[in-house]
Amino acid sequence: MAKDAHETHDRDPYGAMAREGKRLNRSFGWLAAFGALLVIGGVVGLVYTGLATLTSMLLFGWLLLIGGLVGLLQAVQSRGGGYFWLAVVVAALNIAAGLVVIRHPESSAEALTMFAALLFLTGGVFRLAGSVVVRGPQFGWTLLQGAFGLLLGLLVLFDWPSSSRYVLGTFFSLALLFDGLGLIAIGVGGRRIVGMVTPDPPAGRRTKSSEDDQKRSNN
Repeated sequence: MAKDAHETHDRDPYGAMAREGKRLNRSFGWLAAFGALLVIGGVVGLVYTGLATLTSMLLFGWLLLIGGLVGLLQAVQSRGGGYFWLAVVVAALNIAAGLVVIRHPESSAEALTMFAALLFLTGGVFRLAGSVVVRGPQFGWTLLQGAFGLLLGLLVLFDWPSSSRYVLGTFFSLALLFDGLGLIAIGVGGRRIVGMVTPDPPAGRRTKSSEDDQKRSNN
């Protein structure tokens, strides 16, 4: 039976390519659909930034908790190694941090927002200083990035802790939005490329392939 199927595949290469093209089209279609869901989630998150912040913190806490449990399990399985206690300590810290974030998402959001503001400030200062000292070919762009990071850090810091209600949720929603747009572009572009590279079978083979597909569906 496998030999007959192989011979049928050799006799009908156009049908095999058409079936492979349909399979790839379905895969790219699902990818585009998932991207559309991410875009919807990003738009909803931009509208309800407080809910997006709470959701992002809970996801972050669960990721820490699950990662810590997995790391602890791996450390126990490889307890004969030289880094056993270091792996146990890192896993325990992840578990503890995950539990704290899950139980206190609002306080954790405030702490992470402060950390993000300090990162923006330090990054902006270093970019500004580096662009002025080096004055490379990207001087203007680096100077603009530094000024933007410094301004963003100051805005978040001056409005803290109120800014913790929307800053993380806005970043999380923007990440969902742009990731979703990227997946939609890949899905639509992939379907278009598959349609371009999949040849149309001749009329006789097309009719025979349709009859074979009809017989398979009836069987």
